[in-house]
Amino acid sequence: MMDSAFWKDKRVFVTGHTGFKGSWLCLWLSSLGAKVTGYALEPDVNPSLYHLCNLDELITSHIGDIRDEDKLREALLQADPEIVIHMAAQPLVREAYYHPVKTYQTNVMGTVNLLEAVRVAVQNGKEIKAVINVTTDKCYENNNWVWSYRESDRLGGYDPYSNSKACSELVTSSYRNSFFNPENFESHGVCIASARAGNVIGGGDWSLHRLIPDCIKALLNHDEIIIRNPNSTRPWQHVLEPLSGYLMLAQKLYEAGPDYGESWNFGPDDIDAKPVEWVVKKMCSLWGEDAGYKVENLSNLHEDHFLKLDNSKARVELGWQPRWDIEQRIAKVVEWTKAYRENQDVLKVCLNQIDEFNGLHEVITP
Repeated sequence: MMDSAFWKDKRVFVTGHTGFKGSWLCLWLSSLGAKVTGYALEPDVNPSLYHLCNLDELITSHIGDIRDEDKLREALLQADPEIVIHMAAQPLVREAYYHPVKTYQTNVMGTVNLLEAVRVAVQNGKEIKAVINVTTDKCYENNNWVWSYRESDRLGGYDPYSNSKACSELVTSSYRNSFFNPENFESHGVCIASARAGNVIGGGDWSLHRLIPDCIKALLNHDEIIIRNPNSTRPWQHVLEPLSGYLMLAQKLYEAGPDYGESWNFGPDDIDAKPVEWVVKKMCSLWGEDAGYKVENLSNLHEDHFLKLDNSKARVELGWQPRWDIEQRIAKVVEWTKAYRENQDVLKVCLNQIDEFNGLHEVITP
């Protein structure tokens, strides 16, 4: 279980705070009493979870580009954080095919800029203790194996997005070895780790070219859902699951030192790695209202057919584990979306789901 009391008054710097995962993370940290500073571009979707929850009233927000080294460094120095969680990215596989240069600039040089800002901050006497770079399950060289990838498996990435995230992992390793080496921990006091998560789903995601957001848009418009690759299998997990892993890892880095400064997988159990068509069928079933779908081959862009993560390391060494099964995860997306459709207070819906996830009250199983 995550130690909620640890986060009271902790100064946390989050890049990518206006995005889907970043908004959920900042909501959670704010509810725990952390002093959160965010740095990111304005949301690129409308509606956005960030604006729906009025996050700028709960945290300190800096609107800026992760590629702007000077502005990023100034924001980080001003925040004077103890913990840094780097989530800013160009996160879409298909978008990276259309804009590969921007993707590499954001995902690779953005990571360089963030870690360089941390290095400068430490040189200026700031006491940053924990840094987590959030990458992706797609950073591995995917051979479409039936078994799951471990942290020690080879990095790669067929497409620009996946490869840029593998590069980001290498940047993280290089900065750890060169400037924040665990052998010299007493001289700098910084522990750096990377976190790799599966296909994340949850309420409030309106990203383009993603399965669940595409489903939600179709359902809200009473349209038929269109899917491209019905047999592609992914490690689907609710957004709160990897976020809980990041928070547990950050606490370990903060309290236990460089022993945890490594790469970590946060993915669901094998039984919950399901094909796209299975997920869409379940989505339609839970939504009701005559929801349906059809399969169309809309693109010839490469997409991996099979991908799973081995979460054994996080289970054994962090005590982390998935809490909701695949049906509960999809049900929580449907629950959130119907509340949004009915003009309910989505901030309260988010906080309620966080409480359910933490076991503060009963989780309803569909």
